[in-house]
Parts: sequence; C-alpha cells; structure tokens
Amino acid sequence: MIDWSQLSLTLAAQLERPLADAQVRPLAGGDINRAFRLDCGAERFFVKLNAAGREAMFVAERAGLETIRRSRTIRVPAVYLTGSDGEYAYIVMEYVDLGGPLDPGRLAQALAAMHGCMHERFGYYGDNTIGSSAQVNSWNGDWIEFWREHRLGAQLQLAQCNGLDRQLIDRGWQLTENLAPFFAGYQPRPSLLHGDLWSGNYGADSSGNPVIYDPACYYGDHEVDLAMMELFGNPGVRFFDTYRDHFPMDRGYPERRDFYNLYHLLNHANLFGAGYVTRARQVIERMFAQLR
Repeated sequence: MIDWSQLSLTLAAQLERPLADAQVRPLAGGDINRAFRLDCGAERFFVKLNAAGREAMFVAERAGLETIRRSRTIRVPAVYLTGSDGEYAYIVMEYVDLGGPLDPGRLAQALAAMHGCMHERFGYYGDNTIGSSAQVNSWNGDWIEFWREHRLGAQLQLAQCNGLDRQLIDRGWQLTENLAPFFAGYQPRPSLLHGDLWSGNYGADSSGNPVIYDPACYYGDHEVDLAMMELFGNPGVRFFDTYRDHFPMDRGYPERRDFYNLYHLLNHANLFGAGYVTRARQVIERMFAQLR
C-alpha cells in the first residue's frame, strides 16, 4: 500500500503548510480506482489510487475538473495534488460531504449553465479516459465525424481487440456509416460536457449545492450528458422541465438518446463484458429500426 505518511508530507509541501498526522479510511464504490478519506487532524481529503502507470488518467481528470471549475457554473471538488510514488498513482482532492438533498431544479439550472459554455470546435485540449478506456478528443469541426471516429469507432476497434461478439461489431460498423439521418434538421453545438454523467457522478453538498465529479470532459452535443443521466438512473421530470427553461432541447433528443448511450454501453462491454454486450446489440438494432 502507498506510504500515507509520505503522501501527507508531499501534500503539505504542495499546500505550503503543515498537516497533522494522517488517519486513513477506505471508502466504498468505484470500479476503476481505490478510494480513501485522508484525515489530517480536522482537515479531510479525498484520495484515489491506481497503478503507477495510470498517472496520466488522474492528470487528465484534474484538467477536466479545473475546466469545469473555471466555468463558474457548478461545484466540483478542488484538486490539490496528482502524482506517483513509483508503485501507485494518486489524485488528492477536496473531500466533499455529499450528504445534502439534491434539488433536481438546481442541478438542471447549473448543468444548463455549464452546457452554455461553448467552444468553436468539438473535442478537448487533451485526451482523457472514459472509465479506464482511452478517450481521444482531437479537435474537429464536424460532430458526426468526431463521434464516428473518436467515440463509436474507437469502441468498436477496442471490441475487436477484445474479441467481443462478431455480430455486435459488424452491425456497429454498419451503423457508423448511417449516422446522418439522426441529425436531420439538428445542428449540435460544442458545449462543455462532463462526459460521464451517470447518477454516481453527481450529488449535493451539505448545503444542497449540486456537485459533479469524475469527469471525462470535452466539448460536444449537450444531449450526450443528458442521455447518460438516463442510462444508469434518471434525474426525473422536474430536472428536464427546468433544464428546458434554461437550455432548449431539440425534439429529436429521444431518438438520439440511444445513439449517445451506445458509446457508454460499448465501453462497459469492453471493460466488463457479459450483459453489456447484449444491451449494446439491442440498442444497435433499435437504431437500425429507426432508419427504416
């Protein structure tokens, strides 16, 4: 295990102030990283660990959190330190007590404001990860091309490398050549996205302020975040009613919801296999049915 005393000294040097002796407790949750609460006297920090070779993943996470923080739209944890001790990579950030009640309306308003932060092109300033899978964010002025190459295509290539179901892969490639009809009459804009906004990646602090974390940021269609909020959970009617009051939603969103969530289902199939392969195949067939 990581040397917590040394990590505390490194953190103290970064903060330029002394810290009390470290007390550590493991936290539940997380399929990719190990999570801990680091108590230094009355101060609390949240720490995630992974293998030393995954340090770049935490550096990219820090960049995403700082991009969202600079938008001044929604709370994210402050990041104090990333690094590696040669055996473990780590990220140390503010410990946020997520015990407050989540108001769907406040969350919707904050996310709409974040999505209102626009860029000229689709992509991001650097690559990052979705789960532990590589996520390429090369800039592109064409959203369909960006999604075909860096989202669906990338996951289908990974599925081939992983030896997943051949029919799933073949039908997936066929679908990537028929994306334009899903965007008839709709032109996405490059909104600042969280990128991995399932129900486990948002909550409320003790004062009820919405908080998001564990991002996979890039600039893309705002519907991407909304779709994933409905993939593993659902923020509810009030959320969407309030969101529409602050950021218009195209009436074709329900048809594109599956399209966007297919990326995450393929990623889960690549990471975890089993039932996600079946779910991804079902989504692909539903999308082909829409094209008829």
